[in-house]
Amino acid sequence: MKTLTTNFLIKDSPMAVAIFDTQMCFISHSDIWSIKFGQGRQTLQGKSLYDIAPNTPKTLRQIHVDCLAGASNSNNGQKFIHPDGTVQWLKWKMKPWRDEEDRIGGLIMVQEDITEEKLKEELLLKAKSVARIGGWEVDMTSNKVYWTQITREIHEVPEDYEPNLEEGINFYKEGWHRNEITRLVTEAMTQGTPWDTELIIITATGREVWVRAKGEAETINGKCVRIYGTFQDIDEKKRMQLEYQTVSDRLAIATHAAKIGIWDYDIVHNNLVWDDNMYKLYGIKPSDFGGVVEAWEAAVHPDDKERSQKGVEMAIAGVQEFNAEFRVIWPNGEIRYIKAESTVRRDTNGNPVRMVGANWDITEDKRAEKKLKNLLDITSEQNNSLLNFAHIVSHNLRSHSSNLSMLSGFLSQEEDENERKNLLDMLGNATESLNETVLHLNEVVQVKTGAIDKMKSVNLLDTISGVQKNLALLLKEKEVTVKVKVAKEMTVNAIPAYLDSILLNLFTNSIKYSSPKRPPVISVKAENEEDGKLVVTFSDNGLGIDLERHGKKLFGMYKTFHKHKDAKGIGLFITKNQMEAMNGQIEVTSAVGVGTNFRLYFQQT
Repeated sequence: MKTLTTNFLIKDSPMAVAIFDTQMCFISHSDIWSIKFGQGRQTLQGKSLYDIAPNTPKTLRQIHVDCLAGASNSNNGQKFIHPDGTVQWLKWKMKPWRDEEDRIGGLIMVQEDITEEKLKEELLLKAKSVARIGGWEVDMTSNKVYWTQITREIHEVPEDYEPNLEEGINFYKEGWHRNEITRLVTEAMTQGTPWDTELIIITATGREVWVRAKGEAETINGKCVRIYGTFQDIDEKKRMQLEYQTVSDRLAIATHAAKIGIWDYDIVHNNLVWDDNMYKLYGIKPSDFGGVVEAWEAAVHPDDKERSQKGVEMAIAGVQEFNAEFRVIWPNGEIRYIKAESTVRRDTNGNPVRMVGANWDITEDKRAEKKLKNLLDITSEQNNSLLNFAHIVSHNLRSHSSNLSMLSGFLSQEEDENERKNLLDMLGNATESLNETVLHLNEVVQVKTGAIDKMKSVNLLDTISGVQKNLALLLKEKEVTVKVKVAKEMTVNAIPAYLDSILLNLFTNSIKYSSPKRPPVISVKAENEEDGKLVVTFSDNGLGIDLERHGKKLFGMYKTFHKHKDAKGIGLFITKNQMEAMNGQIEVTSAVGVGTNFRLYFQQT
């Protein structure tokens, strides 16, 4: 009954327990032993330990022999490497058992496999070594300080160095760092507050090293009996961090001064992050930004959106970097030009993961560029006008001079009174013709001289109404219908006399070249364009102009396109020069038999 009870207790033991005879065969064992060391067998009784566990190390077999001879043995953890290379850590207690005659009958053994715990411990120790993490402890009752090996290495002290609390604190750099650690230790001891801080120490060799110090206090009955914690060498990481921060601060100052916005696009998760300058460039508040690439696309001008999207897609695909110019529309409707450059970051497999870039505003550059181009175009046009003017002066005045000289010669030699009267009439007509030519040339010169200085804000509708009043009789006589669609408050930057002249010329041309097949209709409308200009569209349903034949010489001097007794070919030439003198522009579309459409581009005030 006693044996049954003993076997029953061993079987249900929560530990791996086994009883062996002198041949190391199982007499009894716990279920835990079967599970841990018995290869899953339910019963091991009568079987040899070495048959069940053939890889039992020689060292352990010798310990068994020693214990069967009367010794006892225990071990809190020993490492064994088996022939197949596997590692096993065992913990045990064993002693011989004796029969009623006090003879050794075998062994009682308690055994535990602690391999997993030991491997974790080894990994932790290796990790601490790689991460340069040491430990420390202060016994407040004895004032004794304990440092681990890595802690000594960080302080660059000998292996046998034994510090006290004061010496440990004095390793910290004098000044703020030492004062800070003193404060933290004091608060931990008096208030139980733990700490985790980064400070500089001066090692035993005089080197400055950044460390991360963590600590906490242990109290009993309100009294601090121990403080302990970890100590890590973070010098390289910290210095890199500080250098990065310095570079980042400099970059932030530079980007802020240059008004450059920085953005970071997480391609995988579609997360777009902007810095403060980006919000200013797009005229929005951070609270109004969705943080996804679609939020950026929504701000891009519709005419530039497809091109910009394609640029981003090509950059992500690795075809080319995203280096683009596009327009954005602010919430208030203002249009700004943006320059963007970026680079794509990829993982080890070459997959795109991030896109980092910069934006800056080039609106003023674009406006200056456009202004310069307009200036060059105007200069070119004016050069052509000057050449044309020189040609006209040379040709027309020479023709008039030759004609006058010839008529004067005939007159001086002619004796017949009737013929002399006829020659005098011809001479008078030639003189009037010369005078008209000189007046026209003088108008051209006047258009080019000092125009910009005379410009001012002019109400467009009032000017159109004034021209209509001046032509009221002619409009009524020709039964002309005039349709005006111009807002009352619209103004343009112009020379009032030039604006009157331009509108007067366009009205009279439309009346002069109206179609006999239908009642004349003149339409005038004005609208604002996105680039800050105001466009006046002047249309009629008259005879129209064959632009394929006459388009290149439409605005030339003395160019006429219809057989009309009053056509002189000077009006459109003057009109074009007047528009350009005011930094404006004139364009024309026309169809024969349908009508003509002029578009006048003015600067707004």
